[in-house]
Amino acid sequence: MTKRLFIFGLGFSARVIARAALAQGWQVAGTTRSGGGAGLDGITVFAFDRGHPLPEQALDGVTHVLSSVPPDERGDAVMDCVGARLRALAPAWVGYLSTTGVYGDRGGAWVDEDSPVHPDLERSRRRVAAEQAWLASGLPVHLFRLAGIYGPGRSAIDSVRAGNARRIVKPGQVFSRIHVEDIAQAVLASVQRPRPGAIYNVCDDDCAPPQDVISHACALLGLEPPAELDWDQAKASLSPMALSFYADNKRVRNDRLKAELGVTLRYPSYRQGLAAIVAQPPH
Repeated sequence: MTKRLFIFGLGFSARVIARAALAQGWQVAGTTRSGGGAGLDGITVFAFDRGHPLPEQALDGVTHVLSSVPPDERGDAVMDCVGARLRALAPAWVGYLSTTGVYGDRGGAWVDEDSPVHPDLERSRRRVAAEQAWLASGLPVHLFRLAGIYGPGRSAIDSVRAGNARRIVKPGQVFSRIHVEDIAQAVLASVQRPRPGAIYNVCDDDCAPPQDVISHACALLGLEPPAELDWDQAKASLSPMALSFYADNKRVRNDRLKAELGVTLRYPSYRQGLAAIVAQPPH
């Protein structure tokens, strides 16, 4: 049987997943808002959002489906616009990329997949509703709750090179992270070991303060790190989005990812991940 993967929302993470699937011999198609396919060689691209219906033929022969489309104020656009067609398609496997933001602020405490969701932010509340819609869809859904995503072109290395890195120190604050290649590895491992209804935290082994990551990036580049900024001073100059990232403080466990899916992280810490990015040509 030809393996055909359809990805709703070919963004930063989904593009890496798509290329990894292509490398494994899959046929891959997916969507962007515009229908543009720049940088997506070998992938059939369709336009899709609430104002651009998916062409009828787009899902022909599709065996596996992944959505990385974030919910909007009206809900999950994929479920709302294409849910009935997906149920009629009856794919063998469905994945949904969510976020560890659904756990909310835990004051630095640990969470795992059995921890109750407790979203503090509006976008995280929308994610919880989207997760519930996918799980209730009747499709063989697998949820992937992603930690802070980084990779080539989107990392502390890139921030330092661009001259806009800041070492903001909020006492006790830690973040969990995940390299985009490990996201792809986790998703494709789930395809090989399907368990509909499963939820996986996709994060590395090293919850760390954000200022430490900037310091390490500077060290790799042979640069002096920027001066530390006290949280009380820095927060007045942060955008609402940046402020929201600091609103949640938790440590995320990834035991299930390793035990159930047999994943060995390529980048178990930001140290290995940033070193790999330095070794690649700058984007």
